[in-house]
Amino acid sequence: MVAVDSNLLRIGELSHQSQVLIKTIRYYEELGLLQATGRTSGGFRLFKPNALTRLAFIKRAQGLGLSLQEIHHILDVHDQGQRPCHEVKQTLQEKVQQIEDRMAQLSLLRQELLALIDGAEGLVQADASICPIIENTG
Repeated sequence: MVAVDSNLLRIGELSHQSQVLIKTIRYYEELGLLQATGRTSGGFRLFKPNALTRLAFIKRAQGLGLSLQEIHHILDVHDQGQRPCHEVKQTLQEKVQQIEDRMAQLSLLRQELLALIDGAEGLVQADASICPIIENTG
């Protein structure tokens, strides 16, 4: 237990100010994304004010499609006293490539679906088939 420093935030205060659920904060702590500095005599986790900045970073990075593992790596670099901008740029470039790959896959799928829709007219349902639109292999 630590003496409560007026600058430290209880987990509930951190949750309220960051708009991140207490359960999520605990999970981030378990993953090593956040670190409590101690606990109150009542057992509540205490966090430094910079935990707000860290939570905002995590939320923004997740919004950009980064996984918690990728975010953890970036925060590790930061925690070692280095700016992780190189790692961030590299990760974002990988995300862009993944998006482009996915867009190509979706474009092909779209073409296939449109072809199935166009070819649906005039198909006769055989006795044993569920739906020839899907079963028809071309």
